[in-house]
Amino acid sequence: MVTTRTHIAELLEQVSDPEIPVLTIMDMGVVRSIKEIDDAIHIDLTPTYSGCPAMQTIADEIKACLKANGYNKVEVNEVLTPAWTTDWLTKKGRQKLQEYGIAPPEESSVNKSLLQGEPKQVTCPHCKSKNTEMISQFGSTACKSLYKCNDCLEPFDYFKCI
Repeated sequence: MVTTRTHIAELLEQVSDPEIPVLTIMDMGVVRSIKEIDDAIHIDLTPTYSGCPAMQTIADEIKACLKANGYNKVEVNEVLTPAWTTDWLTKKGRQKLQEYGIAPPEESSVNKSLLQGEPKQVTCPHCKSKNTEMISQFGSTACKSLYKCNDCLEPFDYFKCI
């Protein structure tokens, strides 16, 4: 028998991250809890960083998805602690990033070897070369850096390890 929580988690697999649409919010690991209290569904989300502009869009998409599937009372709350970390990206999410052309984090946020201000060698998502260099600490969104592969010459985003 499928529980309400399991069913809702399956439905949330349809809600894409507005900044990286190849990923769902479940892939991102931003859904912290799903609870049914009385007649309402309560979803707790942790933003990828405090002040993330996508949070209202994500909340609206969650409510629309669940309403379309018969859940009329939905509350979405932001939870800031513990802070989101790239460790919460699912294995499937990391694979989707790679296939989409964004290099996923290559290490755990707990074991960061990156010294502050020093660029790291990142595997090119196009040709798998490690002969890459950081072009800019800032990529298309705040959670990514811009890199270039010196072998295939393609630019790509790297999802920062945070």
